[in-house]
Amino acid sequence: MLRVMTWISLRLGRRAGRVVLHLIASYFLLFAPASRRASRNYLRRALGRPPRWRDLYQHFFTFAATIHDRVYLVNHRFELFDFEVHGEDTLRRLLAGGKGLFLMGAHLGSFEVIRALGRRDTDLRVAMVMHQDNAQKINAMLAAINPEAVQDIIGLGHIDSMLKLRERLDEGGVVGMLADRTPGNDILYPVPILGTNANLPSGPFRTAALLRRPVVFMTGLYLGGNRYAIHFDPLADFSTVARGQRDAAVEAAIARYAALLDHYCRTAPYNWFNFFDFWQPAPTATPPKAG
Repeated sequence: MLRVMTWISLRLGRRAGRVVLHLIASYFLLFAPASRRASRNYLRRALGRPPRWRDLYQHFFTFAATIHDRVYLVNHRFELFDFEVHGEDTLRRLLAGGKGLFLMGAHLGSFEVIRALGRRDTDLRVAMVMHQDNAQKINAMLAAINPEAVQDIIGLGHIDSMLKLRERLDEGGVVGMLADRTPGNDILYPVPILGTNANLPSGPFRTAALLRRPVVFMTGLYLGGNRYAIHFDPLADFSTVARGQRDAAVEAAIARYAALLDHYCRTAPYNWFNFFDFWQPAPTATPPKAG
């Protein structure tokens, strides 16, 4: 199906490909009760009012649109889009130090739009960090879109994973992670997002703290049509954090990350792509200390 969508999109154009998105959004709206329930629960918080059916439809359509646009981003068709970039000076300043940095994203908007910056700076290569099963699925999907576009992925769970991470960072590179979900038994911290505590994993931030690197929050928000807004916000700098202060610095970073999620969810509410009960309780969670 992905290959068919890719053929339609690249041969017939983005407008023809987007016709299919309305069918996809309608299908999820009508026949995916669990996703619809999660969407309604989230939108009620983000919009500050009971969501209407058109809100749910817009939520599903936005998700489908960002997935569809990956076809063009992976194939470097950046001329089809209008990108506005905020906070790029922060990213460039930190990279100028030559020690690399972490980009912490979320299932909020499109992380794939980071490729757009490569138009102007071919040195900006992002190695994504994820568990090996997810890495294999992502690379299989990208190979279906463009066989030459397999991502640079560092798989977790291997003996040499941390060595590969450190090597990439020491080269002055960028390491990307999505820090709003955990695939394993990570320590969770309850932090307020949209008025209710949600539980966020500490693993991504502990990794950045262990490797003593700066961290920048990144999101690429879909604004409709062909428009995206890419945001970079300073999140934490573990470069000079002493070992005894590491836990407090990690907790402060998680709280800052949650505040940025809250802000951008309210700014662009239909860009949230966690279609499950994100606010479910976690008895093992430990509350973060004030930053």
